[in-house]
Amino acid sequence: MPENYRILVVDDDFAIVNIIESALKTAGYGVLTAHDGERACALAASESPHLIIMDVMMPRCNGILATMRIREHLNVPILMLSAKAEGSDRVLGLEAGADDYLVKPFYQQELLARVAALLRRYDTLGSIRETAPNEQIRVGDIVLDKAAKQLIVRGEPVRLTATEFKILSVLMATPGRVYSAEEIYERAWDTDAYAVENTVMVHISRIREKLELNPKKPAYLKVVWGIGYVFEAP
Repeated sequence: MPENYRILVVDDDFAIVNIIESALKTAGYGVLTAHDGERACALAASESPHLIIMDVMMPRCNGILATMRIREHLNVPILMLSAKAEGSDRVLGLEAGADDYLVKPFYQQELLARVAALLRRYDTLGSIRETAPNEQIRVGDIVLDKAAKQLIVRGEPVRLTATEFKILSVLMATPGRVYSAEEIYERAWDTDAYAVENTVMVHISRIREKLELNPKKPAYLKVVWGIGYVFEAP
C-alpha cells in the first residue's frame, strides 16, 4: 500500500516540491523533502526512503553528484528530474545511477505512474519486504540468485540496483533470446516504452561494467545490432 512507502523529493524550486509533495500525499505516500543535494544525501542516509525524486540542477551539490554519493551505499530507486530534454543530460543522470528520467514540465499522472513502477521493481528486488522464490539462474559462471537478490560473478558477489536486477532477471531467464530495447523497458520498468533506446543502453552498459571481464568486448551481454540485446554463455 502507498502509505507504507516514504518518498524523498529533492528540488531547489519550492513550488515544484510543493506540487509533487501534494500529489504524492494525495496518492497516499509519505513524503520527505530537501532543497539541495547535501540535504538529500543526509536524509537518504538517516531516513532510508523507499524512493528518491531528484532534480538535476541544484545548489551546493547537484542531483548528479548527490545520486552518485547515494549510490555508494543505497540501492533505493532514483527518478531524475530535469528541465532539459537533451540526451546528454539524460545519459549523465542514468550513468550516475538513476533508474529513470522525467523531463519538466510533466503530468502528475505520469509522475505517479513512474513512481508506482519503480516501487514495484524495488519490492521485487526484496529491498522492502517481498520474498521471491528460492531460485537461481545460472548462465556460464554468472549466477543470479533471486532468493538472496544477488548477482554472483565468477564466485564473487556483485551489487545491483533494483533496475539492473530486473533487467538481468528478464535477459537471463531465457539465454539466447534477443530482446528489443522496448521489450526490456516494458518488462523491467513495468510501463509502456516510448523512445527508450538510450535509457536501456546506459543501464546495459552499467551492467556490463559489473559482470564482463572486458566490457568493450562483452562475452555474456551482447548487442544484436538493429534488434536488441541478448544474454548467453560464451
